[in-house]
Amino acid sequence: MHSDVAISVKNLSKTYRIFGHPGDRIKQALSFGRMRFHREFTALKGVSFEIRKGETVGIIGRNGSGKSTLLQLMCGILKPTSGSVQTNGRVSALLELGAGFNPEFTGRENVYFQGAVMGLKRSEIDARFDEIVGLADIGEFIDQPVRIYSSGMFVRLAFAVAVNVDPDVLIVDEALAVGDMEFQERSISRMKSLQSAGTTILLVTHAMPAVRNFCQRAIWLDNGTVVQSGEASQVCAAYQERINQDVRRQNQARGNPPTAPQEDGSAPRPGRNKIITIAKTEVETEHLHVGASLALRFLLRFSELQPAPAEFGLGVQIHNEQGRLVAIFNTIRDNVFLSGETQDISLCLPSIGFIPGRYWVSANVCDREAMFAYDEFEQCSSFEVLQEFNRKGIPRWEGEVACAHTWRW
Repeated sequence: MHSDVAISVKNLSKTYRIFGHPGDRIKQALSFGRMRFHREFTALKGVSFEIRKGETVGIIGRNGSGKSTLLQLMCGILKPTSGSVQTNGRVSALLELGAGFNPEFTGRENVYFQGAVMGLKRSEIDARFDEIVGLADIGEFIDQPVRIYSSGMFVRLAFAVAVNVDPDVLIVDEALAVGDMEFQERSISRMKSLQSAGTTILLVTHAMPAVRNFCQRAIWLDNGTVVQSGEASQVCAAYQERINQDVRRQNQARGNPPTAPQEDGSAPRPGRNKIITIAKTEVETEHLHVGASLALRFLLRFSELQPAPAEFGLGVQIHNEQGRLVAIFNTIRDNVFLSGETQDISLCLPSIGFIPGRYWVSANVCDREAMFAYDEFEQCSSFEVLQEFNRKGIPRWEGEVACAHTWRW
């Protein structure tokens, strides 16, 4: 393995034995391989890739695609059926909630235990202890057995330890989704500092904004194989397109049309237990022509139990009838940051270039880094661009986009 490679995976496969009954394990052992009392499930099939030092790579895919198995093989928790995994440097992993923690130990004892496992001396853990406790933010519970911790407290302490042992490679498997938004923001800040310091980071998440905005590359797994590997935004776009296609096929098979807004073009929502909720969306004009102006209005509701973030963003996606993403907008991309005082915001397009057809609007409110969503509202509104015909009945607009134009003669 080259010195600039942090992780090398070659032809990696992992097959599990699935037993229908606990007694079948004994029967299998006593049969000495002459009979089979199990079925086999292959979680990974010939996976190969390299991750260079200092890269941040997102691993995406549906549940059951092999992501967690891959990470456990990288960490040495599992042994491969075939192939190899090589890592270069100290690996710190935050996998299943509380993995590696002794539930009977206090938080303090687990910090020192995990540090020792990672090869740190007690004096080194002493020097990091205050920073670990500050990031975990669990107060006096640091001296209580971790078995009484909530899931959020558990993951905060586990993350604080994982990022403070000077890892060369940091692996995070969906664990950040358990914490609250304040913790997620602190976690992002800490991971960015590690990123700047040259730490190799592997992030497994279902949050596509996190992969697009935080990772340089992405690896898409499906059914135990690598479907695509490359630049993060391109892989995320291909993955989202596959998801949209599958949803359309399922809807067609069930005879379910897409969820439509109300007749006035608006889509109200009941209150939800979130810091920020997209309460309602409105389309100023539901039927319009190419070149007309389009205004989309979004009403936000804030939780009375939790303070609103100092800054956040609004993202808007527009898909056509085939489910293809045709436009995306985000206040953060335009250096516009919203605050808790912002409850009514509109997106205005002075002259649309969408070809005739029905379009669906989706929206999300996200943190100031555009990595985690406070709320998402799929197909919250729709509008239709009307077709125009000439004297002979020929459609004026065809193709992928309607371009403003003039003729000279």
